[in-house]
Amino acid sequence: MKPSKAADGALMSDLIRELVFAYFRLRAAGDELAIRYGQSTGKWGMMRSLREGGPQSVSQIARSRPVARQGVQRMANELARDGLIEFVDNPTHRRAKLMKLTLTGEKILTRLRQSELRWTGGFARRFSRRDIEKALEVVRALKNTLSRA
Repeated sequence: MKPSKAADGALMSDLIRELVFAYFRLRAAGDELAIRYGQSTGKWGMMRSLREGGPQSVSQIARSRPVARQGVQRMANELARDGLIEFVDNPTHRRAKLMKLTLTGEKILTRLRQSELRWTGGFARRFSRRDIEKALEVVRALKNTLSRA
């Protein structure tokens, strides 16, 4: 017998609640890791987005998260002040500069990634590869569904 739609909704609600609480704990742990390199999880994420997506404007990063553009601008200014990103001309917009990682930013991001992999490796040993892949599939599908909503 197939569970009712209401039961499916309640189960999804439980999953989302667990994801939210896991996010808060992950964010706190990520901040502890990032602070060793003088960063926050927000700045770390922004640098990772620039590495993965190439040079982007403040507005592009803000839309992809979605977060306030002003907060992204503040982080961008701090990262630029610290020499981790630079602002470069944008061929598609005269006034909106693009942010780009500097060599120093690349090095910090590489160190952060190495620390992250050591940390997450400890968790990975507690789960089967199949379970991790299934969880990743479900969370990505949820993210994509929310992106279209």
